Amino acid sequence: MAIKDAAPRSRRSARAGVSEAEPGAPAPQQAGDPRAEDGPAQADGAQAGVAQADETQTGGTQTSGAQAGGAATEAMADPAPAASQQPPGSMLGLWTSWLDLMRGQVLSAGQAVPEGQPWQVRADEVAGRVLADSVRKVNDALLQDPNLRTLDRLLNANPLREVIPVDWAEVARALRTVWLRNLGRPGSAVQSALDLNLRLWRSALDAWSEAGRRWLGEETAAPATPGGKAPPVADKRFAAPEWQSNPLFRTLRDSYLIASEWLLKQGDAPDLDEAERLRLNFHLRQFIDATSPTLALASNPAALRRAMETGGASIASGIRNLLADVKAGRLSMVDATAFAPGRNLALSEGKVVYRNRLIELIQYAPRTETTHAVPLLMLPPWINKFYILDLQAKNSMVRHLLDRGFTVFMVSWKNPDASMDSIGIEDYMELGPLAASEVVGEITGARQVNVMGYCIGGTLLAMTLAWLAAKGDDRFNSATFMVSLQDFSRVGDTAVFMDEDTVDLVEQQMLERGYLDSRDMANMFNLLRPNDLIWVNVVNNYLMGDKPAAFDILYWNSDSTRMARAAHSWYLRNTYRENNLIVPGRVTLKGEPIDLGRITLDTYAVGAEKDHIVPWDAAWHITHLFGGDVRYVLASSGHVAGIINPPGGKGSYLVNESGTPAGTPTLWRQTASKREGSWWTDWFDWLGAHAGARGAPPPMGRPGEAPLADAPGTYVLER
Repeated sequence: MAIKDAAPRSRRSARAGVSEAEPGAPAPQQAGDPRAEDGPAQADGAQAGVAQADETQTGGTQTSGAQAGGAATEAMADPAPAASQQPPGSMLGLWTSWLDLMRGQVLSAGQAVPEGQPWQVRADEVAGRVLADSVRKVNDALLQDPNLRTLDRLLNANPLREVIPVDWAEVARALRTVWLRNLGRPGSAVQSALDLNLRLWRSALDAWSEAGRRWLGEETAAPATPGGKAPPVADKRFAAPEWQSNPLFRTLRDSYLIASEWLLKQGDAPDLDEAERLRLNFHLRQFIDATSPTLALASNPAALRRAMETGGASIASGIRNLLADVKAGRLSMVDATAFAPGRNLALSEGKVVYRNRLIELIQYAPRTETTHAVPLLMLPPWINKFYILDLQAKNSMVRHLLDRGFTVFMVSWKNPDASMDSIGIEDYMELGPLAASEVVGEITGARQVNVMGYCIGGTLLAMTLAWLAAKGDDRFNSATFMVSLQDFSRVGDTAVFMDEDTVDLVEQQMLERGYLDSRDMANMFNLLRPNDLIWVNVVNNYLMGDKPAAFDILYWNSDSTRMARAAHSWYLRNTYRENNLIVPGRVTLKGEPIDLGRITLDTYAVGAEKDHIVPWDAAWHITHLFGGDVRYVLASSGHVAGIINPPGGKGSYLVNESGTPAGTPTLWRQTASKREGSWWTDWFDWLGAHAGARGAPPPMGRPGEAPLADAPGTYVLER
């Protein structure tokens, strides 16, 4: 559904800059990098260092970061203290050093400001005058400041660069953008820096004053953070009691959170266009998350406590875990030995009743004496395996449907390889929902079929329904869409990965391989939620020395698939780049111009309130894009947890029963009512009303043909 960041482009620029600026400098070390086999486009840009960002173009002036990179490399000649030797305040030192450097540049920028309008100059006007001098001062700061020198060395030597997908070249570019913008408004920048320092001092004073009162035996009220805000207890990273009780750790925590808030405000620039502002804030958040004090052993009280309790064994285990991940070229997020489809996942009984070069069709065995007359065909996304809908008995959507008397068929997509390079989106439509629905009708004898599409499977379903409407084919009785987009005008943080240069780069990589590698997809999705999917595992695996947890959803998440080149290129350009599906007649499939407005069958659509991939208010637009009746439901939680939410667990959902069409998502939500429990029960009731009377279950398999295999089939096992 989405792609990797434009990291390879910026990384190539950074690496090339070093070579050109320092002909005699040694080439960045590439030995052991598992991604090197994918060609130069996958080279890791962290080796270029924080001062070696890709070329930045400001106001028509393009300046290479190579000079900064060369000087920074020379600065590394002096040994810098290792991360594990830094005191608990090391991360705070890195932050304050960077802030002091930036503030110093702001205060000195006045010399380069054009006379007559010193406080109204724009960043692009001052950049050309100060950039050369500023690069020199950055290099001087690297030479003189041990904190910044340590950071630059760590970015070059840290083995985490092999397993963490953060694009440090883009992060450095974002920091430079903030810096240059502050050069263009020195008055407000100085005031902002002074306010920041005041908050930092006040925070430290509060922490140590409270500690002093506690040591004297005085009762203290619940502390408040600077600015009158409540303590950040909701941040799970700082759950250890020492973050509150120890004044040193509390000062470190509060300083980090205050500096983080300040930096994000610097990126909230209303004069930038939306795409650039989104990209800037995205990479600033990556920097903030990656510099959390919880990620260093010396400044993580829980990790220090574990090390003392185990006599250092946790540190040794963490090193072993890190070396294993570096060797594998990925960050371990789940115990990969704990699960396997057909062993303890995807256990619903059934048969593979049809197979072509793109899908296997699974028919599940009935679990009730009678079943509904109209069967259900499920179309999962092809960027992951289908068994997210059939995990274990307690949370299997398939099993819950079978227990309620539905006849269920599942599409299992093949994992593409280079031989499937030319398979296009029309092949996915023809060999997927069209071929599967014909087999379902043949087995069950039903003239019509209910159909469900999840995520990108729903986008394909919408195109298929519009094509069928153009042909006058009414084989589908009703449709369900789960966290699926049709209107791509707003796609959340995934827009960071969808600019024209990035799509061009991905297409080039796919031309070389014949597919988009699953690691690229996984990296993108992980970067959308770095604290939950990346950094929590860094702490667990490397600092605490624990093995990754055994969690079925995380195992499925790591079992990703490749993308066929032709189909994925078409999808990216016609959805994320051009948003063609919402324009009647702009997309033609198999000779038929399609129009989503011609889809008139009854529809059930689900969005997820905290979805970071398909924003709920973007998924809501199906309510006015389709020409039929659409029941829209808003589930709690995110893209996966909001959908895999069986009855009996936590959760709630919103549904609008007002009967009055809402013009906007906001108006829809204002008139919606909240219901406790799982939205599954609401969907089961709606689906049952569209599934016909109950009778004897249909036979298993096509007439006169033996099933091809037991569920879950063979395609799901392909890596």
